[in-house]
Amino acid sequence: MPTQINVLDLFRLDNKVALVTGGASGIGAAIATALAQAGASVAVHGNRRPATETAEAIGPKAAAFRADLSSTTGAADLFSQVKEKFGRVDIVVNNAGTIIRHAAEEYPIEDWRTVLQVNLTSVFQLSQLAARDMIERNKSENAEKRSSGKIVNIASLLSFQGGIRVPAYAASKGGVAQLTKALANEWAPKGIQVNAIAPGYFATMNTEALQADETRNRQILERIPAGRWGQPTDLAGAALFLSSAASDYVTGTVLTVDGGWMGR
Repeated sequence: MPTQINVLDLFRLDNKVALVTGGASGIGAAIATALAQAGASVAVHGNRRPATETAEAIGPKAAAFRADLSSTTGAADLFSQVKEKFGRVDIVVNNAGTIIRHAAEEYPIEDWRTVLQVNLTSVFQLSQLAARDMIERNKSENAEKRSSGKIVNIASLLSFQGGIRVPAYAASKGGVAQLTKALANEWAPKGIQVNAIAPGYFATMNTEALQADETRNRQILERIPAGRWGQPTDLAGAALFLSSAASDYVTGTVLTVDGGWMGR
């Protein structure tokens, strides 16, 4: 008879190191906090908004890091900092993102490049760096001690929909969904699960203007079956699931956490 496993133990992250980008506030801070509560040591990344407060609130198992992911060298800089501090990375949550709005016919190519670098290219760069390290470690560990690597990308409803005045953001988030599937196909045999979460409308600093616009706020809430904006903590459970052994047979999926928006 197989050994019985307490299902709650599958969600524990003891002795794991997690890197969460864009963790200074909002969704990233909520995810970093959840992973730490499950037992992980957490590297919390920030840039324009430093992640120091988030790391201090989590406690001694967390540390703040700063790197500019709009630079082509930012991902490598961040990963090397985290490796130097913690020695390894078992979980990567690619949450950092930016959005710049212009009419499509007037969209500056400089802004296009910035959005694609932060939202898509740096996601690939960090995933690649982490996977190389995870694969090498799995080669050197015996089968009993070998552990899965986890990469969780933060996609968007605009991974499925086009949006308005955000062509670069929509393109980047569509790319995140497809990149997630492509990496999952290649890395599943090597012990790495790659998944994504597509948040719906969440009450964060990025959506303050929409929340303050009476007409748009009403239209958005009328479309959401749950009837409310998401809170950053609403993503914590999904992120923990995809970062833990509970999801070892889940890869290449894009999980919507949207109050029912996509099913409407």
